[in-house]
Amino acid sequence: MSEADVMQIITSAMWISVRISAPILLTAIIVGVVVGLLQSVTQIQEPTLSFVPKFAAVGLVIVISGPWMLQEMVTFTRGLILQLPNYIS
Repeated sequence: MSEADVMQIITSAMWISVRISAPILLTAIIVGVVVGLLQSVTQIQEPTLSFVPKFAAVGLVIVISGPWMLQEMVTFTRGLILQLPNYIS
């Protein structure tokens, strides 16, 4: 296994982790900004008001995109396991 192979595996793993986490992070950011704007407009500074909508939105995104995330991880892992004989020799 050469250094190029290791770098390719690491790069692929990092790219998969970015793609999988992007929907969750973007949802949390967007909901957080919207709730923050609503709180500043209405001057309601309740901490749970910002937490509950983010929690619900992220949960919904996980339920909706969960099968896609799992499929991406399985595809990456399957490809890595199938390439093990090539990396070892």
